Amino acid sequence: MNKSELIEQVAKSADISKAAAARALDATIKAVTGALKKNDTVTLVGFGTFSVAKRAARSGHNPRTGQPIKIKAAKVPKFKAGKALKDAVK
Repeated sequence: MNKSELIEQVAKSADISKAAAARALDATIKAVTGALKKNDTVTLVGFGTFSVAKRAARSGHNPRTGQPIKIKAAKVPKFKAGKALKDAVK
């Protein structure tokens, strides 16, 4: 399912226009992104938790040349599914 298909599903389920569903989805994504930028977590009970994880610096290799390279430390978004979502997927 892509974004436009998700918008269509939300519009049908909530009985709202596709434009309103698109605005709501965009606002939700923007709010989650903003919270993660501030190193906050976003917990949607039953769905899951979005958080920021720190990935340590490490060494790797260039797959094309085989040369060793250093990979910088980074902050990456992380999602942990909630119990209700895990149970629904079983």
